[in-house]
Formats: sequence, C-alpha cells, structure tokens
Amino acid sequence: MSFLSKTLRARSTWVVLIATLLCVGLVLYAWRLPPFRTGTETTENAYVRGMVTIVAPKVDGYVAEVTVQDYMAVKAGDVLVKLDDRIYRQRLEQARSALAAQEANLANTAQARAAREAAIGSSQAQIASAQAQLMNARAQLARAQADMRRATPLAQDGSLSQRERDQTEAALHQAEATVKQAEAAALQTQAGKAVATQDLRTVVVNRDAVGAAVESARAAVRLAQIDLDNTQIRAPRDGHVGEVGVKLGQYVTPGTQLMAVVPAQIWIVANFKEAQTARMAPGQPARFHVDALADAQLTGHVERLSPATGSEFSVIKQDNATGNFTKIPQRLAVRIAIDADQPLAQRLRPGMSVVVKVDTDVRAEGSRP
Repeated sequence: MSFLSKTLRARSTWVVLIATLLCVGLVLYAWRLPPFRTGTETTENAYVRGMVTIVAPKVDGYVAEVTVQDYMAVKAGDVLVKLDDRIYRQRLEQARSALAAQEANLANTAQARAAREAAIGSSQAQIASAQAQLMNARAQLARAQADMRRATPLAQDGSLSQRERDQTEAALHQAEATVKQAEAAALQTQAGKAVATQDLRTVVVNRDAVGAAVESARAAVRLAQIDLDNTQIRAPRDGHVGEVGVKLGQYVTPGTQLMAVVPAQIWIVANFKEAQTARMAPGQPARFHVDALADAQLTGHVERLSPATGSEFSVIKQDNATGNFTKIPQRLAVRIAIDADQPLAQRLRPGMSVVVKVDTDVRAEGSRP
C-alpha cells in the first residue's frame, strides 16, 4: 500500500507539472512571447478602403430625371441626374442678348472713330485752304500798300486825281479786312481740328470701356453656359453607383449629397499596435483573410505606414489631467496594396472586415536587419 500511494502521488505530481507547463506554453503562445515569438504580425482591426466619391450638384433646382439605379456600373462623364434647366437656358439667352448689344456698341464706336478720323482729315484740308486764302489776302494787302505808297506822292503833285487816290486807299482797307478775315478763318479751322481730335480721343477711350463691357458680357455668357451644363450631373470617374438617395422632383442645392460613386481601386488599411510596427517596412509581404469571402486568403504588400497614430487624427485629443496615468498601446495605420491577378480581389468592397498578417522577417526597404 505504501508503494502504491507513492506511485500515485508521483504520477499526480507529473500530471500537475505537465498541465502547468502546458498552460504556461499556451499563455506564451497566445501572447507571442519567446520562444513562440515569430516575425508575423497579425491584426483583426483592418478594413477594405476605397476612394468613395460623393456626388453633389453645383447649382440648385428641381430634379427632372434620375438616370441610374442602385449599384449600377458607370463610366466617367455618364449623366447621373438631370435638373430642370429652363431657368438656366433663359439666363444663357439673356446673357447672349447682352453680349450682342455690347458688340453692337463696339461696332458703333468703330464707326464713330472712322467718322472722327474723317472729320480730322477734312479739318486738315480746311486748314490748308484757309492758309492759302490767308497767303492770298496778305499778297493782296502788300499790293494795295504798294499802290498806296505810289499814289500818295502822285496825288500831291497833281499827277493823280483825288478820286483815284481814294479808290487806292479803299482798296488798301479792303485788303487789310480780307487779311483779318482770312486769319480768323484759319484760327477757326485750327480750332475745328482740335475739337475733332478731342472727339477722336473720346471715341478711343469709350471704345476701351465698351471693349471691357464686351469681355464682361462674354464672361457672363460663359458662366451661364457653365451653370446650364451643371444641370446635368455626371459621374466624376469610372465605378459603381452606391445607394441612390435623390428622388424625382426633389429640390436640391449645391452640396446636397445625391449618391456615391465607388471606384474599382481599393486597398487595405490595417491598424496595428505600435509595438507590432517595430520591424514593419514598405515592401514586406502580407496576407489577409476576408470574412465576406468565406475566409478566403489573398495577398498583398505593405505600401506605407501612417505618419501618426490614430489618436493624433481624432477631433478630441486625449488629455489626462488627473495625475493618474494608464499606458494604452496606440494603433498605427498601415496601408496594404492588394497584389494583382487575384480573381477574388474583384469581389472586395470598401468597408469589408479582414484579418491581416504581415511577415516582418522579410528584409525590405526601410526595415531593420
């Protein structure tokens, strides 16, 4: 009996020891502690991401037609929604009419400039004619003065009658008056040329103003055309339409979310604990299981790491001001590119949950030895 009890006691000791070692081993394995530590880092905090584009109108109006349905495939430039464009068409016609009026004013200024230039040419001809008349009047005055100088001594010695002398003196006065009249006419023609020159300058200045008004009217036409084009809301890129929230007859304003367009380009964002990223670097291979694909496994590679932890991008920053502190491991987002030539990758959708594993034992650019 003594020997049997000792044997049972020894067996119990070995069972307890083995069970303890197994428990310790399980704990070490679960926490990835030596000797079970591997270079593969795993996280369940990972999701499929994509550049989802929110479609919104640039002008306000009532929805006249919705040309797509939920989850349809679209190409860049396809019309998704049409707004009632009658008001915008009338605005475009109004802008075109204003442009036509300004262009007519510009043509009138060109005609007025031609008329003013012709008036200046006519004034120059009149000035030349007045100068010629003035020169002729001065020549007649010089002749009359010469005749008067000859007639005066002849009339004194009786060689010339008093009547002929008076006629000569009258001719002299007439020549003097003619010279004054010619001088006045020359001044008048010069003043007319100055007035015509000023009128031409006024027309040139007005033409610049009218030209600016024409450009403004053209800009208004372009803006009206842009507003009219924006009544047709088009797909910004290739992809699939999400849930269509806009309804026929709904009044929408700029910024109203009508629907979303999900492009084909997707990637994985995996949030690792900061300690897990110690040996992580771009280029390292990654594997991920997709819940929605019956845990199918796909491959990818680390593309880049976030420049800051998720807490740094939060709106409300954590600030412990009580004096008590508990260290909480932070999460660092890692972007993982999906390898090409994987048929199942076409079934991935933004927002799906995945489990990501990154092999940090692989040497990559920027990684530690």
